[in-house]
Amino acid sequence: MSIPESELSDEQSRQVADLIREEIARRRISRQALAEQAKLSLSTLEKALGGRRPFTLATIVRLEQALGVPLRKAPVAPAPAPAAHGDVAPDSLGAYSRRAVTWLEGAYVTVRPSFGDKAAIYAYRTEILWDDAASSLVFREGERQDKDFTQFGEVALPNQSGFVYLVTNRHGQHRLITVSRPTITGEMYGIITTLLAGRGSLLTPIAAPIAFLPLRNIADPTLGRVTSDDPNHAIYHAHLRKTTEEPFALFVH
Repeated sequence: MSIPESELSDEQSRQVADLIREEIARRRISRQALAEQAKLSLSTLEKALGGRRPFTLATIVRLEQALGVPLRKAPVAPAPAPAAHGDVAPDSLGAYSRRAVTWLEGAYVTVRPSFGDKAAIYAYRTEILWDDAASSLVFREGERQDKDFTQFGEVALPNQSGFVYLVTNRHGQHRLITVSRPTITGEMYGIITTLLAGRGSLLTPIAAPIAFLPLRNIADPTLGRVTSDDPNHAIYHAHLRKTTEEPFALFVH
């Protein structure tokens, strides 16, 4: 019996696309390889992942068979009404209240050294906002050149250390960013600890300075790999130097 070509809603398609991108990144396979395994054209897969066309049930079934994981979520019961303490983050994130962290919400240009080109700087957009369902601040990255590695996660603000932690936990694999609380002009400086992708499935732990620059402070931001001939390279480089020269972070050899 043939599978009906019913289409998912835009929201359902976005959820499926997020799951597929996560599986591609976790397995370190290309979109072309996945399309071949699922017996789809690369164009069909690219358009669906890019939101230019909705996923059909037939396409999802083929992708589920190729990946060996379910991509369709079962219906969930309506969320319960927020508790009286719904505007306070869990103890594990610092038990901060929503009113106490509004100063941290906003869009940032995030800069760090390029892992592939020592002379370049890598820049992308990060948004920090309050999530009612999680009852905490969360962060979401966007406009990354390497879209398959886009991250999102929770924000911890423990009073004891006075630092801000952006934590990604995907299937037990962690990435941690530790930055200072904002300066008077809103910048945050610190360290990113992550994994460097090598050949094949090779992954190597790596740490580097990182800076979060309020988007409002950069007149015409450059995103992606920023080379020395770009006007923003000097600006970004000065902020990365400030990370270790102030110092907001230390690297011990």
